[in-house]
Amino acid sequence: MRAAKIVMTSLAAAGLITTAALAQQSMSGMVTKIDRLSGTISIQQTQTGTVGAAGGAIQEYKVAKGQSLEELHAGDKVTFTTTDGDGGKTINKLDKQK
Repeated sequence: MRAAKIVMTSLAAAGLITTAALAQQSMSGMVTKIDRLSGTISIQQTQTGTVGAAGGAIQEYKVAKGQSLEELHAGDKVTFTTTDGDGGKTINKLDKQK
């Protein structure tokens, strides 16, 4: 009985860690619009897979407090991680690609 509890607890912990890792999966795309006043940014995700495929859908994200949008412009390629919240998707980490 005790061994079963340990196994179940381990599986639950592994599931939480995996879920957190997937929730903050790194993505890449191109900035299409920046609204510095409302703290939002629109990014067209880079399509993965088939060569010659059209770009992904454009999505608007909120930017976490403390993150600056000043160095970014439309057309910049970025990598980013997001989390889902009550008010939509929020960017936690945003880096400009060189």
